[in-house]
Order: sequence, then structure tokens, then C-alpha cells
Amino acid sequence: MLMQWKSICKGLILGTLLTSCMILLYSYVTPAVRLNVQEVPVPYSCAYRPAHARSFPASNASQGGACTPKVDVMFMKTHKTASSTILNILFRFGEKHRLKFAFPESRNDFFYPSLFQRTQVKDYRPGMCFNIICNHMRFNEPEVRKLLPSDTVYFSILRHPADLFESSFHYFGGVVPLTWKISAEDKMTEFLRDPWHYYDPEGFNSFYLKNLLFFDFGYDNNLNPDDPRVDESIQAMEKRFLLVMLLEHIDESLILLKEALCWEMEDLLYFKLNARKDSMVSRLSLELRSQATDWNMIDWKLYRHFNATFWRKVEAYGRERMARDVEELQRRNAEMAAVCIEGGQPVEAGRIQELAMQPWQPIGEKSILGYNLKKNIDKKHRKLCRKMLTPEIQYLTDLGVNLWITKLWAHVRELLNW
Repeated sequence: MLMQWKSICKGLILGTLLTSCMILLYSYVTPAVRLNVQEVPVPYSCAYRPAHARSFPASNASQGGACTPKVDVMFMKTHKTASSTILNILFRFGEKHRLKFAFPESRNDFFYPSLFQRTQVKDYRPGMCFNIICNHMRFNEPEVRKLLPSDTVYFSILRHPADLFESSFHYFGGVVPLTWKISAEDKMTEFLRDPWHYYDPEGFNSFYLKNLLFFDFGYDNNLNPDDPRVDESIQAMEKRFLLVMLLEHIDESLILLKEALCWEMEDLLYFKLNARKDSMVSRLSLELRSQATDWNMIDWKLYRHFNATFWRKVEAYGRERMARDVEELQRRNAEMAAVCIEGGQPVEAGRIQELAMQPWQPIGEKSILGYNLKKNIDKKHRKLCRKMLTPEIQYLTDLGVNLWITKLWAHVRELLNW
């Protein structure tokens, strides 16, 4: 019995050390910093030129009848906001039109949580033209502007901070050491009962648990919500981002995106990717929801501001027109689901038949749903179905990104039998 306990202890110590090393490697390995990067102006536009402009309906007075599709795009990919679904849309559009992506090197993000530097871009050279950048980063506007053409359209997506906190706490809790000392069975409820008892602003990965949206956009998530820098930062975001979408209204958001980019409806078709199974989602009581919102007050200010701008855009688009377009998008999504998805619904990880369709899972559990591709899909839809269902990591690999750090971390997790 004593020998068994010694063996268990040795295993725990080894596993802890190895996991800690891999977390540090994954989070902080950065490419060599290039000092005095040569400043070469980026062209005004890196766009391919489509053969024809797309006509808008006559009711769209704001566009004057016709427009040219935008192909220089910056998507600020925030955490736990259905951003992987948006990424799939961008991957498909870029691949279809042979656009140039600015991808990270060796992993699936731009060395998050460090601030973005253009030297983190795979094969970057000053003056290069990139059409699309969309992987996770901590936004750093001066560096992004030096990478992308002047005509680039910037957009992002937000989520109610209480729901985002719940999702982030469960998804990232395993890599936030300050949560390890919470002994209660319901760790999130215990944390919200007295957050400052557990939270350390300087703690490793602590940003996942407080004002994560504000942090993603490159700002200090530990500011006092009444600090004037908070409102200044939100105003700066409004000036930079043409559209800030809302997860709770994803279809309306995509219709506004279609309008902003002058894309076709078929470009915006999607399946919900990286979603958790219902049994793993904590249903927040009114009290917990209020506590989570208060704890993430800067994100709440951010969300309220862009919620207002979002509905102003919907009004300008036209409520009736929006309802018609949302209905069409949902109808076409349902048609594609019937063509592509076995059973028409997502399934738990253990029931996914093809390794290439397995989504990335949080540490210690398999809570993220995936899909099974239908057999004998007709030739017309076969390629599109596979691309619409391909998870982010596999799609990046298909696009030629070397994800050796991400894959090494995945192998370590398997070795430790998470």
C-alpha cells in the first residue's frame, strides 16, 4: 500500500512539473524579437479584383446600388464568443478567392497573451501584402496597422460578460493556478462569493477570469471601471472597428457583416463550432449572473456600448429587411445541415467517427461537441461540407500552418491521460 502511494505521488509530481513546463512553453514561447524593423509602407489595398461588382437591392440607399467585395479584413478574435465559427467563414472565403492570410508561426495564436507584434506573422517581411488576419491575438493597433493595407475592414464580436465568464471559467480553469486552491465542488460559485479572496491580478493566466474581452483588445483588465482610460479605450475601439458583432444575435451580426463587406449570402453560411454540450454549461441564477457582471464591470461597460451601436446599425439596415435576410440565412444553414451532417446535429466527442473532425478539448474533460460528416454526399457539396465542419486546428494545418507547439501540447495532454 505504501509503495502504491509513493508511485501515485511520484506520478502527480511528474505530471505537475511537466504540465507546468508545457503551459509556460505554450503561453510564452515567442519568436526572436527583431529590433529596428525596416519600415516599408504597405500598399493601400492588397485586394484581388473581382470580375464584377455586386448589386444591392434598391432599399439599400446607403450603398448607392452596387459595391465591390472587401477582401482586406481584420477579425479581432475574442475568447469564448463563437469566434471559431467566424474563423471558419473567413478561412473558406480566403481559400475560395486565394487571398493571403497573415498566420502565426508554430501555434494557433499570435503568442497570446503577449501583445501582437507583426514579426510574429509567419514569413513576415516589411512591405508584404496580407489580406486577412484572424487568429487569436492580444490586439495592438499600431503593429496591426503596420501590417495591413489602409483599406482594411476591422471587425470583432462580443458576448454578455456573465456568460463569457462562466464559459471562460470552465474552459480555462485548468490552466489558471489560482483556481486550484478552491476546494468547493462548485468552484465558480465559490469564486464569485468572494473573488478577491482568490484572485491575484499578477497570477499566472489570471486574465481569463476578469474582464477578458477588455484584455483581448490590448487594455489593462484590472483598471478601476471608473478610470477615464476605460471610456477612452472604448471610444478608440469604436473609431477603429467598423462592426462589433454580438454572439447573442449572431445571425443579425452576420447579415450586418455581409453588408459591410459586400459579400454574398453563401459566404456567410455556417455551422456552430466549438460549442459545449448542455450538461457542461452552468445555468447562472440571477444572483450569480449579477455577481459575474459586477466582477467583470469593464467588460459590461464595453458590451453595453457596442450593444447600443449594434442596434443602431440594425435600425439603419431596416428591421423588416433584417428579418427577411436572417430567415434566409437560417433556411440555407438548415439546408446545408441536412446535406452535410449525419443525424443533423452535433455529437459528443466520443461519438465523432473521424479524427480530422475532433475539436480541441479543455484540460481534463471532453465537453466540446463535434460533427460526423454524412456518407455519400453529392459531389457538388462534398468539399464545402467538409470545410464547414473542419475544426480550427485541422483547418489551419490544411492551410499550411505548422502548429508544432500546439500539437506538442496536445501530445503531452494525451500522455498524461487527461
